[in-house]
Amino acid sequence: MANRAALRELQQRLASRLQAARGQEQSVSWLAVVAGGSRYLFPLTQADEIFPSTQVQPVPYAQPWFIGVANLRGGLFGVVDLAHFVGGKAKAPAAPGTPSEGSFVTLNAALEVNCAILIEQLAGLRGVESFKASHEAPAGSPEFFGHLYVDADGVRWQELNLQLLSQSPSFLGIGV
Repeated sequence: MANRAALRELQQRLASRLQAARGQEQSVSWLAVVAGGSRYLFPLTQADEIFPSTQVQPVPYAQPWFIGVANLRGGLFGVVDLAHFVGGKAKAPAAPGTPSEGSFVTLNAALEVNCAILIEQLAGLRGVESFKASHEAPAGSPEFFGHLYVDADGVRWQELNLQLLSQSPSFLGIGV
């Protein structure tokens, strides 16, 4: 119970910082997340709200990475398992109606896709100054992969262009 309260507090702090970063001219550019053991950077202008995991209703005849739909603050959002979609790392399916582990990050409403992305962990906000090197996306990467950044500890962070992701035919094609 204490862990859940601490997680909610962290999510609220990150959401507050995310809103503050949007309103100010700062060097903060990304929301850093972990999914499937991989590290990703979501542009702040393309990400929206962070929600604790909640019940997800499965959708029949959908791709395995499309977990289902969830009611987030009165809106109906499709939920995508990022690790499974990008890397094919499927988690064991949860029983219908049970909360997923992790958090949901919704796409900005300007992208016109009611979608929440399931992630395992929030890793804070990052700016260009957080990294010591930047490389083009690896050859053969999906079109929504941006630059690959390396931090001072040698950890790699893959930037995801959520706008390109939301327009990708493979992302929009949830049916099997």
